[in-house]
Amino acid sequence: MPTINPTDAVTEDRARREPYLPPATQPIRTVVWVLHLAMPLLGLWLLLAEPDLNIVLQDNPSHFWLIITVAGINLVLGLMVGEASARRADARLLLVSLVFLSGAGSFLVHGLTTPGVILDKTSYGFDLSHPVGLLVASVFAFASALPLGERAAEAVLRNQMWLRGGLALLITLWGVACLWPDLTPLSGSPPNGPEGIGLGGLEWAGVALFTAASAMMFQLHRRRPAVVLISLVTAYALLAEALIAGLSHRNWHLSWWLWHVLLTTAFVFVAYSAYLQFRREGTSAGLFDSVALSATVRRIRADYEAALEELVGHLRRREESRVPIANRLAGKFGLTDSQVAVLDRAGEALANERELSDRLAALVDIGRQARVGLPEKEMLAQGLDRVRQAYGDVRIKLVDNGRVTVNSREYGQHDFPEDQPIRLEGKVLHPLTVKGRLAGALEVPIGRTPQDEALAATLAGQMSISLENARLYSELETLFRQYMSPDVAQSLLADPQTAALGGELVELTALFADLKGFTSFSERVAPGEIVEMLNRYHTAAVPIVLGNGGTIVQFVGDALLALFNAPARQEDHALAAVRAGLAMQEAAEEIAAGMPGYPRFRIGVNTGEALVGNIGSPELRGFNAMGDCVNVAARLEGIAEPGSVVIGQTTLDLIGPQAKTRSLGRLNLKGREQPVHAYVLSGLS
Repeated sequence: MPTINPTDAVTEDRARREPYLPPATQPIRTVVWVLHLAMPLLGLWLLLAEPDLNIVLQDNPSHFWLIITVAGINLVLGLMVGEASARRADARLLLVSLVFLSGAGSFLVHGLTTPGVILDKTSYGFDLSHPVGLLVASVFAFASALPLGERAAEAVLRNQMWLRGGLALLITLWGVACLWPDLTPLSGSPPNGPEGIGLGGLEWAGVALFTAASAMMFQLHRRRPAVVLISLVTAYALLAEALIAGLSHRNWHLSWWLWHVLLTTAFVFVAYSAYLQFRREGTSAGLFDSVALSATVRRIRADYEAALEELVGHLRRREESRVPIANRLAGKFGLTDSQVAVLDRAGEALANERELSDRLAALVDIGRQARVGLPEKEMLAQGLDRVRQAYGDVRIKLVDNGRVTVNSREYGQHDFPEDQPIRLEGKVLHPLTVKGRLAGALEVPIGRTPQDEALAATLAGQMSISLENARLYSELETLFRQYMSPDVAQSLLADPQTAALGGELVELTALFADLKGFTSFSERVAPGEIVEMLNRYHTAAVPIVLGNGGTIVQFVGDALLALFNAPARQEDHALAAVRAGLAMQEAAEEIAAGMPGYPRFRIGVNTGEALVGNIGSPELRGFNAMGDCVNVAARLEGIAEPGSVVIGQTTLDLIGPQAKTRSLGRLNLKGREQPVHAYVLSGLS
């Protein structure tokens, strides 16, 4: 595929702020290049300053063939760049082609007006053709170097027929006027004879335009280094010098031949650079892509990327021969056979890399899915869906009665000695193990990339880990959740360090509840009835506490302690606690209504700071809260009447005016020196 030197618009914007200097020698190369361009002007100055050196060399046939050759080179370059502009739909390439075509036409007329070819003597047309042609070319050169926007580029392309036609008409009329004897003054001889005439200083406008165009193109070259670009920069600079050299108007002198040499050098240099680019790429399809506008460069890059994606996608699907796609790409982009072969190998390598990247990404996702709380079936289903996107038709079978069945064949532990896989036709079968025992089998297609077998082994290992984790988490969760609150269980599963002794000071709301009359009830009934009664009450109370975000930290006989805002944080923990208390009383009343002899709940709620954490010993510990606010909650529960909820002052302050309460006044609680203001909570508005 042709080399693309241009970068995208983002890179160009950055390059405007930070000039591109590829090698360390770039500034030196620039200085050398400028010195080479200055040498012709120094030679011109020397010839004009020393008239004896500026000898006359008149050779009409040599002049004719030199100019005709230069015109032919210009014509070929103009047609090639014009073809590229049509293929790429690029306004800059169109304008560059007009530079070469205007030069070709004017040089052709200049060559044909050589004395002795058509006209016998020197004519106005002979003197004026090359400065007029270069002046017209300078306008196109300056326009080509401008950073044309989208609308300007569209306008140029929309009027390209007028531009081409107008230039052709201008050259034709100029040629007829210069070559038809006595038709216009242009075919007549100038009064000063061989000294020649000029445009009265208008050439300096062309010099300025060529110089500006060369400078702008050089800035473009700094952002997109390319052989053709630097040759165009040099050509514009040499054409400016050719106009300067032509100002001497000393026909057939060495100073006059100098601008012919500059013209020849300029266009031969562009042609030679294009030839070098052609030799390197083997095709002319992308010779002038580096000169194109940024929008065209982005479009070319997008086309190449789309073609490469098409090739890579086809290689990954493996559905048909690669030859049709290679032929399509060769025809679309003008590729040679060697370039198609290189592209094919590059596409193969890129396809393998994409496969590898996708499979590694799938492995990462499988690791993420093996998290706490995800059931085994859900984990396997999600994992299988994700893996199939990258690995193809992957299958997982789990052990049933010590055997795993894959494709109607049963396998046991002994079929996988030392956990080695079984290689099938186009597939590999890996064992899935849990605690060293066979738990299932993973069938993975192989043969698409060189890394397939290693990736399949890695996938099997990751799936085994995920399966073992899912089962371990399930066992731990079942065990923990039966003996502690879900918040505490999740905290321990996520971070075992939270089981360490100690804690932190947290503002929380404590809820104490017990059954008034439990002791006397226990005296009257059998132990089985006591357990049945407690289970009924706790079965109703526990979901209420958990549903309001609370954590039950202990059951002691008929009593329970629940914490709000610990360990899980709650912004409205006081309100959540009293809601739970009121709901517990409603549920308890429904239970007691059907069992008249049952005792009734009494509840105390209080808010304050407490130390929350693991309390006990290294051998045995429990999650709990210690502090004055917890003790006060227990005392408030002790003074509460059956079926009521008693709260402290701090809890009421946090709830606000929505609480419906009846004050119990300042109470002296057992074991506490300071009295506590308590309230009976009857509801929430």
